[in-house]
Amino acid sequence: MQSQRTWLGTPGPGRSVGSRAQIPELQQRQRRAVSLKLREAKKDEQVFERRNITSLSTDPASQEETIWVSLTVPEMISGMNASDPESCFQAAQAARRILSEQRNPPVKLTVEAGLIPRLMAFLRSSHAPCLQFEAAWALTNISAESSEQTHTTVEGGAIQPLVELLSSPHMNVCKHAVLALGNTAGDGPEFRDVISSNAIPCLLALISLTTPVAFLQHIMRTLSYLCLKEGPQPCQMAVKPMLSILSCLLRHQDSEVLCYTCRALSYLTEVCDGHIGQVVDMLVLPRLVELMTSSKFDILGHFQVQKDAICAVANFVSGGTLDQMIQLIHSGVLEPLVNLLTIPDMNVVINVLDIIFLLLQATMESLPELPEIESLCVPMEERGRLDRIKALQYHENRQIALTTQSMLWCLGLDLQKASKFSAGSQE
Repeated sequence: MQSQRTWLGTPGPGRSVGSRAQIPELQQRQRRAVSLKLREAKKDEQVFERRNITSLSTDPASQEETIWVSLTVPEMISGMNASDPESCFQAAQAARRILSEQRNPPVKLTVEAGLIPRLMAFLRSSHAPCLQFEAAWALTNISAESSEQTHTTVEGGAIQPLVELLSSPHMNVCKHAVLALGNTAGDGPEFRDVISSNAIPCLLALISLTTPVAFLQHIMRTLSYLCLKEGPQPCQMAVKPMLSILSCLLRHQDSEVLCYTCRALSYLTEVCDGHIGQVVDMLVLPRLVELMTSSKFDILGHFQVQKDAICAVANFVSGGTLDQMIQLIHSGVLEPLVNLLTIPDMNVVINVLDIIFLLLQATMESLPELPEIESLCVPMEERGRLDRIKALQYHENRQIALTTQSMLWCLGLDLQKASKFSAGSQE
């Protein structure tokens, strides 16, 4: 069911379209709804991926397993409580393996059997990195299952040892600590508070030029969850170094790293308008615009990067200052926005129309007699951009058609004034 958009509809004389003060609030509501829908669409595939993570062969803790023992749950309990380190390892490994089954792993059964406390105790076995690895992987899969299981691991005290494992010299151990913390942070705002303050500096310390791409993807996924608006937000001391790293990662070549980087920027700028200025100061606007210009729509990764970049730009438009919007315009944002109106994703098209509308309206209302109008009016009429927007009035999707009609009607007089001003300034 399509959401109601109170400031959109068939235009006409005397129609109330809402004030400038109302529109950003409605835009933010729309953006949150779209973001939630995108996150829900990815949830099932993320759960599947979390259970099936292969180890990095270069790590000492990931030696090839030549023999493993299949155990029943009672045998696992007995093995984990044994004094023999080898029995503990075999039991933890058996638990991890059954929890890594592709379909319907017996998570509830193992939790009810009381395996979590022993697995958490194994996380502190610094003398046995292979045991830490198996325990961290098992807890990653448990926390990926449901909110109930995530709550169980948090209540059991898994967070602190997992954060400590972020400093492990063994990459596989560290990787699964990152994944388990990401599963926890992504499950809900009530869990983010227990890890955000201590985990962020440790996560940032893992990022370097030599960080393997697959590992970097996991780190950025967890960091993006810690930036979500719902619940506690990162403290200011953590935000500044994070923004510095995010601005560098916007130049990364991996599409998944770029997705999570854009997503983190989007979440941060949604949380606090003050962060918008910090992001602008990092000079990332041109790069965000560049990421929106990719024409590789046949490659899912590139399209996802574009969508995440759009969300970040939407926050600049709805929460930024006039100067920041002008910087966006000067960065060339209008052309890629108009080009994105032809993509098949209807939610993205509607979001892009909203961005264009707010960008044009705010600038034209605030700068009716300044040269910046030329940077709006002339480029909109060049290359048929305005014609492409007008064509959407007849789109088969009713919400897109009504959004376009309302947008053109709201801006109609302003566009005429801007055109006259632009023509007069050239005489």
